[in-house]
Amino acid sequence: MSASRLTLITGAAGGIGRSLVARFVDGGDRVLAHDRDAAALAELVAQHAPDRVVAAASELTDLDALRAALAPAIAAHGPIGATIANAGSAEGASLAGTAPDAWRRDIEQNLHAGYCTFQAALDGLKACAGNIVFIGSVNGLAALGHPAYSAAKAALISYARSIAVEYGRLGVRANVVCPGTVKTQAWQTRAAQNPQVFEELKKWYPLGDFAAPEDVAEAAWFLASAQARMISGAVLPVDGGLMAGNRVMASELTLEAL
Repeated sequence: MSASRLTLITGAAGGIGRSLVARFVDGGDRVLAHDRDAAALAELVAQHAPDRVVAAASELTDLDALRAALAPAIAAHGPIGATIANAGSAEGASLAGTAPDAWRRDIEQNLHAGYCTFQAALDGLKACAGNIVFIGSVNGLAALGHPAYSAAKAALISYARSIAVEYGRLGVRANVVCPGTVKTQAWQTRAAQNPQVFEELKKWYPLGDFAAPEDVAEAAWFLASAQARMISGAVLPVDGGLMAGNRVMASELTLEAL
């Protein structure tokens, strides 16, 4: 892998985003860090060696604005060779509790944001035979609450597979990392409501623990690396075994402690 590869990471100033940036910088890439929060991006850039992280701030769902924000870094450092589409958010926790505007925002901030990210990076990915990794969610694989967010994450899997099929002839790969619970800032509100939330959730995870942001970053790094050159259209859960099955339910079904 070339040490000069330019890797676009969206949602770079968030909990998982910061770990993604650190991992790809450690791997030798120059990171084009995108986020809507310009102040947080400036603070992120200052944490890294000069010129290893380049900031670009804009609304991710405005494709023209996104292209304009990325253009200076591309002109200075060459085409985007890898992309980690990490940005996303969730509002409505249930179908009954999801208003139409919240549904639209969840689809826009997750599915449409992924579309815009790929479109903005496409010329570079084609030129470099590069790849894109979408940070999805186990919510895209099973009904686990937040239905609009879940629908968007499920659609990202289909979108990634379409990219893999249509652009594979150009050497472009597309894959999805699906984390389970990840202990980030986004969980602080729930933890404030119920300080035991993490301990209570652990029983559903076969490994008895949650992923850290660094675990998600390692999975994305692997899929974006030359070691994964024959992997495209794949979905990789990083979920402590959550999608493998339900130990609690299995114990009740078999009447044996598992």
